[in-house]
Amino acid sequence: MRDSGTSVIWLARRLALGILALVVTGCALNSPKYPPAPAAASTLDYNYIVGPGDSLNIIVWRNPELSMSVPVRPDGKVTTPLVDELVAQGKTSTQIARDVEQALGKFVRDPIVTVIVTGFIGPYSEQIRVVGEAAKPQFLPYKQKMTLLDVMIAVGGLTDFADGNSASILRASEGDKQYTVRIKDLIKRGDISANVEMKPGDILIIPQGWF
Repeated sequence: MRDSGTSVIWLARRLALGILALVVTGCALNSPKYPPAPAAASTLDYNYIVGPGDSLNIIVWRNPELSMSVPVRPDGKVTTPLVDELVAQGKTSTQIARDVEQALGKFVRDPIVTVIVTGFIGPYSEQIRVVGEAAKPQFLPYKQKMTLLDVMIAVGGLTDFADGNSASILRASEGDKQYTVRIKDLIKRGDISANVEMKPGDILIIPQGWF
């Protein structure tokens, strides 16, 4: 049977071990699950890819009656005078212009076509998706040099329940590799070193914190 002095020492040791276990557990919970996202991600040769919902301004030189603005339908196609069921989804504006020229070549001698994208949504594979504890979870069209800060401004920041420093990016362009990002440090503390570039198709996952 322990005397009072021994019991106090034993309890103190148990308490110290408990505190140490909590500290270790807390460190394990707070340690990032994934490697940090690289600061630079965009490529210089990026070309915008057209998707359903985009608007195209098709200009046929010296043929104003064949020029018009058209939406890209949900099936990814467009229809213009003399051109039916032209696939636009997944192509650049230059590729679409060459396709229109080829189709019009059956009716017009040496057509010269310019295609300008005037409304931007992009194909699903290129969109940035934000899920979890964002103020306004949504998808965003990708833009060259788009950063994590740009994305967070667009979605209205974090909710009160977000664990911003445990957020991650799921990068489809790299075989669904996952990276840790520090959103709380970026937008709450102004740590610009936490700002990273996004890639087409990235999914930003913001988990709920434990309180």
